[in-house]
Amino acid sequence: MSNEGKKGSSRKTFIMFLLAFLIGFFVVSVVEVIRSSFGPVGPDVQTASAVLSGDATRTPGSFADLAERVKPAVVNISTSKTVRTSPFRMPMDRGIWGDEFFERFFGDMPRREFKQRSLGSGFIISHDGYIFTNNHVVEQADKILVKLSNGREYEARIIGKDVKTDLALIKIKPNDSLPVVEIGDSESVRVGEWVIAIGNPFGLEQTVTAGIVSAKGRVIGAGPYDNFIQTDASINPGNSGGPLFNMEGKVVGINTAIVAQGQGIGFAIPIAMAKTILPDLKSKGKVTRAWLGVSVQDLDETMARSLHREDQTGALIADVFRGDPADKAGLKTGDIVTQVNGKPIKDSHELLMIISTLHVGDRVNITFMREGRERTVQVVAAERKDRGEWISTRDPAEGLGMEVQEITPDIAKYLGVPRKSGVVVVEVEPGSPADEVGIQPQDIILKVNNARIASIKDYIRELSRKTGKNSLLFLVKRGKATFFVAIRIS
Repeated sequence: MSNEGKKGSSRKTFIMFLLAFLIGFFVVSVVEVIRSSFGPVGPDVQTASAVLSGDATRTPGSFADLAERVKPAVVNISTSKTVRTSPFRMPMDRGIWGDEFFERFFGDMPRREFKQRSLGSGFIISHDGYIFTNNHVVEQADKILVKLSNGREYEARIIGKDVKTDLALIKIKPNDSLPVVEIGDSESVRVGEWVIAIGNPFGLEQTVTAGIVSAKGRVIGAGPYDNFIQTDASINPGNSGGPLFNMEGKVVGINTAIVAQGQGIGFAIPIAMAKTILPDLKSKGKVTRAWLGVSVQDLDETMARSLHREDQTGALIADVFRGDPADKAGLKTGDIVTQVNGKPIKDSHELLMIISTLHVGDRVNITFMREGRERTVQVVAAERKDRGEWISTRDPAEGLGMEVQEITPDIAKYLGVPRKSGVVVVEVEPGSPADEVGIQPQDIILKVNNARIASIKDYIRELSRKTGKNSLLFLVKRGKATFFVAIRIS
């Protein structure tokens, strides 16, 4: 190559290098201008991430800080009670033959005693040792032992309990001031919000699980005041009575029930219900409820059509008890309650929940439909005695000592049974004829006197029939077992 060619090649290389340098300098200058105008990118991304992690509608980065803050107010509860049982059957086995069958052949043999132990959870609501838990955790316990998160143990006593809501208030005497939970607002909880459950599943202390609120207002046949929060946060035996926290660290529910056949389906009592009955539990040891003196049921399509209703909303009055507040106010069988104090009523369960919040002596405006005309009367709530309620039905056969209701879709899913497979028992009065033969809540009545039961209407019809006998024959389904029991009637 000539000298002139070499000089030309070097000149081109220099020009290319210079252009590359100028372009790089320009890019760096532009980036610096952007950084100086808008600030560094990294901190902005971190700030956005921090905002999102604090948003209850987004997946939290960690539950650790929240769990660490609220765990000290959560307690483990262990109970024991002495049970006397027949030597012929295992504890809690209520067979269809009963003890009389064996005693007839073997005589009156002595019963054996054993200690029955159970585990549960609870949470501290006052610095001086008041604790909320489930009634079924402490019911009939001879001894209740509460263990705090720091390992200290105290013996507790029952202050008050309520079977219908499955809530109990217990008390310990601490050596110093205790950490307490902060009570939240279960009414404002939204489906899809994050929650955490803390408890004592299978004896594994201070276990934290997380999930979301899956649904609200669930009716599962656990009692007449069903209004559960459903969650997919893992809840297992031993979690009963423990708190369900929102992402602010406030209690919005009390973990109570699970679906044995499924996973990720747990239920918690709304804390609003617990707050409502707390004063009575603390001062009286029991809950004094309002009573208006009627039984009600839902409207189905056929009933609505026959009553000239365009929809099935409202609660149909099936019975008015003579001399009680509703009777004095002029309500009659066949009236359809549509509003209470101006609040629209969707069905009989919603009416029951509203009435459960009333106090004795409250004046309540009942709006109802009668023969196509809307009317309003004022009813003064009386004290509810231990009898019928605003429930799906009242026993036509007096003295059975149990209450039943229709199997709703939620109850069917919870119990794992078909929708029209009978009626479900929601309450059994201790010592009643139904209790003596072993009927339990969540049992399903399939037949009465060999007539198949598919609804409340069928149940009422069969109980009302005059059979000439002094007993009723029930076909009962409990879990996977089916058996007959005969209940004596007066």
